[in-house]
Amino acid sequence: MTIPLTPKQSRRVNALVRRECCNYDNGICILLDCVCPQTITYSHIICKWFKTAVLPLDKELYIQLTKPKNTARCAACGKDFIKKANKEKYCGQCRIAVRRRKKAEYERNRRYRRGQIDG
Repeated sequence: MTIPLTPKQSRRVNALVRRECCNYDNGICILLDCVCPQTITYSHIICKWFKTAVLPLDKELYIQLTKPKNTARCAACGKDFIKKANKEKYCGQCRIAVRRRKKAEYERNRRYRRGQIDG
């Protein structure tokens, strides 16, 4: 089964092949002993090794192309991310920012309530 690519995704895939694939050597696929088929194919992913071993290294591209079952959209930024638990609704970067913002709001309200009771 082949995975169709947009031109932007194709450029990212080729850069990933050149940078991370252990079978890529100056345009040659060591396994096949010929020109790397993935770098000359712009419309879809055909290399099984790339799909299983190299593509998961770029998480954002991996999610865009394969859409695992546990994929969700971040409630803050709108990016897709892989959920580790059913209740997750924020990606890793937004989770930290949202937690910090909510904790600050909680502390502000707590200090305000204490001032009302004590004073």
